[in-house]
Amino acid sequence: MARAPFALAFAAALVFAVAMPAAATQAPAPAPTSDGTSIDQGIAYLLMIVALVLTYLIHPLDASSPYKLF
Repeated sequence: MARAPFALAFAAALVFAVAMPAAATQAPAPAPTSDGTSIDQGIAYLLMIVALVLTYLIHPLDASSPYKLF
């Protein structure tokens, strides 16, 4: 069985599923204004993700250390 026709049909269905509801909207919504809190919240989320990644990168090194720190 060839998979190409199924992949093509799936891609076409995905395009129509995304494009059709967008074509049915009547007027574009006005752009929301930002008072800076969403930017601050985005920066806070980014810093938390960086801290989480660093914690998981450093933890295996700390666990395999021959020194007993605590």
